[in-house]
Amino acid sequence: MTALMQAGASPRGEDFIEEIGRLKTQFDVFRFMKGLTEAYRCRAFMVTNLPPITSFELQSNSVINNWPAELLSAYDQEGLLPTSPVLQRLRRTTLPFVHDVAPASNRDESRSQLVVALFEKFRMTRFLCLPTHDASGIRGAVTLAGDREPFSPEEIKDLCYIAIHVFDRLAEIRSMDVRVVDALTDREIDCLNWTAAGKTSAEIAEILALSEHTVNHYLNRATKKLDTVNRTQAVAKALRVGLIK
Repeated sequence: MTALMQAGASPRGEDFIEEIGRLKTQFDVFRFMKGLTEAYRCRAFMVTNLPPITSFELQSNSVINNWPAELLSAYDQEGLLPTSPVLQRLRRTTLPFVHDVAPASNRDESRSQLVVALFEKFRMTRFLCLPTHDASGIRGAVTLAGDREPFSPEEIKDLCYIAIHVFDRLAEIRSMDVRVVDALTDREIDCLNWTAAGKTSAEIAEILALSEHTVNHYLNRATKKLDTVNRTQAVAKALRVGLIK
């Protein structure tokens, strides 16, 4: 992707599929999506699961996104999700569509004006919405937002193809993370927890009534199981997948 952007070449869907297959973590996918967003002259992206009817927060349903924190916070504080015309359309269709921010008929005038002003502030007034799903049938969507010119049919086709692969890859990564969590022993998790708290191997050994050699053994095994190269990365991944708090 970097080479394409530097060369100023127009991206094509097939240019990215091999790269998506090599992504190993959610952060890898985040960086890929950030680059993709820039390549298509947009300002922000979001990969989200389709929120249930009872959901009131966009953030809790987002898998990854780079929306401005102020925008996302304001959106949820104002409770705008249940009346979102984008969400309502995503529930009715599996086809890609473009949504231009405008006053919505199902919102009162003051709230409609609030929505328009909020997205205009961050120059996110045009959304390309790409419905997708994973192998288990979980529905979701990939969206790109900005204030660029209208998307061409060719761009929509390519981005729809990319969205399918991105959503599927994220599902595979989550599945791998679950298997990793199941593979770690209680002692390995204990050692990771204390490492995250800033304790050295010697201090952890004293806390857990183990030898320092045994603590190092547990940490080395946890590092390998998490497919990381050192303790720092192991702790970061363990935090990301919810293995430790």
